[in-house]
Amino acid sequence: MTTSVHRLASGQGWQVSDVVCTAGAADRPFEEEHRNFCVAAVTSGTFRYRAQQGVAMLAPGALLLGNPGTCYECGHEHGAGDRCLSFHFEPAYMEHVVAAVPGAKKLDFKTPRLPPLPALTPLLAEAEAARDMADTGAFEELALRVAGVAVAAACGAAEGERAPSSRDQKRVAEAVRRIEVGADQPISLAELADETATSPYHFLRTFRHVAGMTPYQFLLRTRLHRAAVRLRTSDQAISAVAFAAGFNDLSTFNHRFRRLMGETPSTYRARRRQA
Repeated sequence: MTTSVHRLASGQGWQVSDVVCTAGAADRPFEEEHRNFCVAAVTSGTFRYRAQQGVAMLAPGALLLGNPGTCYECGHEHGAGDRCLSFHFEPAYMEHVVAAVPGAKKLDFKTPRLPPLPALTPLLAEAEAARDMADTGAFEELALRVAGVAVAAACGAAEGERAPSSRDQKRVAEAVRRIEVGADQPISLAELADETATSPYHFLRTFRHVAGMTPYQFLLRTRLHRAAVRLRTSDQAISAVAFAAGFNDLSTFNHRFRRLMGETPSTYRARRRQA
């Protein structure tokens, strides 16, 4: 086997996998069929992709696009190996995204790829970081955002932000309060969207516009803020503080705390007590 597939996360109508290929020029091109819509972000290496829409050379930063029920072929004539974050979406999932993208109509990818566009760089960087940190919770939102970018590009629609209505602002405010109340418990994007009677994609875009960050980012910041307060005001073990704040893994908590606060939880506690 020249290809290994490791599923990172999945949900209703979507899944994302880390796909590593070690094939080279001496190996036969890899042939298979897309069972669902596929949007694969190339993170390293290069390969040739042949599909019904045409032939393209895929390089880091590009997005491979595939339609359900179509065959495709990947080859490595020009160099060995590649790695991709491969998002797969059921047609019903994509239909909801299409309905929420202004100007978009029925989806059918007409091109085999999206080139490495500057606008894609921050999104793909977030996705790679989530993969490397094993942050499975981030992929529910990342899958929606990747799907939205692909739909907007494929349909020639503008994915720009629309000014939120007062009703949308009220929905976001309710969601913020919901997150604050239950930050120590698992909260999914789909659950928040259902409570505001909107589609997950519309809710995600509206929340980012109003709050300046995604619901998952707001949830993490809320948890880290509460953990920082407990570190200063209690003698609880750091592991107990992490679990009480909603983190299920101590190493993930330590890593995220250091990124936000600039120091480890133990150093933060010691420095604040000295002060």
